[in-house]
Amino acid sequence: MRVVKSLLGVDGWRRAFGALVLTSTMSAISAMSVAVLGIAPLQAHAEVAAADPIDASMRSCLARSDMSSTAGQVQCMDNARIGWKAALDGAWQQLQAKLPQAQRKPWEKSQASWQASRDVEKPLLAAVFATTRGTMYVLAEADMQLQPVRDRALALRSAVARISAGGDPPRRPRACTADAQCEHAMFDLNRYYRRLQSKMPVRSRPTLARAQKAWIAYLDATTPLIDERGRTDIIGARVATLKRLSETVGND
Repeated sequence: MRVVKSLLGVDGWRRAFGALVLTSTMSAISAMSVAVLGIAPLQAHAEVAAADPIDASMRSCLARSDMSSTAGQVQCMDNARIGWKAALDGAWQQLQAKLPQAQRKPWEKSQASWQASRDVEKPLLAAVFATTRGTMYVLAEADMQLQPVRDRALALRSAVARISAGGDPPRRPRACTADAQCEHAMFDLNRYYRRLQSKMPVRSRPTLARAQKAWIAYLDATTPLIDERGRTDIIGARVATLKRLSETVGND
């Protein structure tokens, strides 16, 4: 078996993908928060919707003096998550209306798989953050609930824009073993999965396994609809998630 070494490393993944990081909230959270969580405002793979009203509203909310408590900050992020979920639903409806007949079932499978993955991710986050102490981890959990919804909404918006512009469907990715970036991403993914698994309480490990199985189903369902860069982005986001959880579990 060929051993694949990561060329990007931890910081490389975070710089390349900026996934599940407080990219839209760090301007309003204190430097102490950054130090406690080890989170830095990173450049995303593409600057998408940087001035989106939902993000702008959340930044304003986080900066308000009457929302400076932990509960207030969480409320700001929860409101943004609800806003992004509404944006996601709207984009999904637009996409369904524009999709050629041949592409509808694959997209429906992708969307259902994404939702199933989110449903089983919630117990995983709860299990990890139940092992922590400190109000900053409450903020971290709220952010990790928010960012995947935002990412999916933006992905659906992008698909709508491409179809509306009459663009060709993305070129289907090669097998991961034939794509060096994909192979490196999967190497890091498996490494951080094993690390998180080893640090999770034994009783919670099945929760991790279910979440990862559902995420793999989402990746498999979505890969035929995107190009290699999009696939690597999705895997990179998962790498960042597993890394962040592996560094969080058991902290107090």
